[in-house]
Amino acid sequence: MPSSGIFISFEGIDGAGKSTHIEALASALRAQGRTVVLTREPGGTPLAEKLRALLLHDAMDPLCEALLMFAARRDHLQQVIEPALARGEVVLCDRFTDATFAYQGHGRGFDLNTLATLEHWVQALPHGGVRQPDLTLWFDLDPAIAAERLAGARVPDKFEAQPVAFFRRVAAGYADRLSKDPGRFARVDAQGTLETVREAVLDACRTRPWWQEQAP
Repeated sequence: MPSSGIFISFEGIDGAGKSTHIEALASALRAQGRTVVLTREPGGTPLAEKLRALLLHDAMDPLCEALLMFAARRDHLQQVIEPALARGEVVLCDRFTDATFAYQGHGRGFDLNTLATLEHWVQALPHGGVRQPDLTLWFDLDPAIAAERLAGARVPDKFEAQPVAFFRRVAAGYADRLSKDPGRFARVDAQGTLETVREAVLDACRTRPWWQEQAP
């Protein structure tokens, strides 16, 4: 049986600003009386956070990177995401599997079929199917603009330090994922102001059957 909760992922290249808008959506959902779980990938559990540190800072080949990413995701699903959805809560996740296809697949050039196999193994549901978000908000931004936003913001991790050409491949990876599952995705133009992007996020949610409009 499908869970009664709602799973929303936030996706986009580094510097697209997706993380800024997670709390705003969480506040809107809490105003509807919902319980909201904020989490991230890689990470979200003690084990997955340890793997995150390795993934962001240690050199490794693309296969090792992909395996660690899905190992972290498996623990995250079992310990956080699935239990929250079973309780009827809303899970807002800063990145999920689309990021793996975009970064490791298109960015690193790792085999997409192997990633698809790992996706089906790790995200398999007990009664068939694969766990995917109910809605994926893709913050689409020109990689050159994203690089300007990141410049000097903090010490970059190994992904943030990649050249613009890498992020162009990652952005193409997100576009590819959207083309294969358009009903799940909502593209958000991340070049706008904070207010216009926030409104675009809410508009994307308002089109979904689970959204509850507030009484005037």
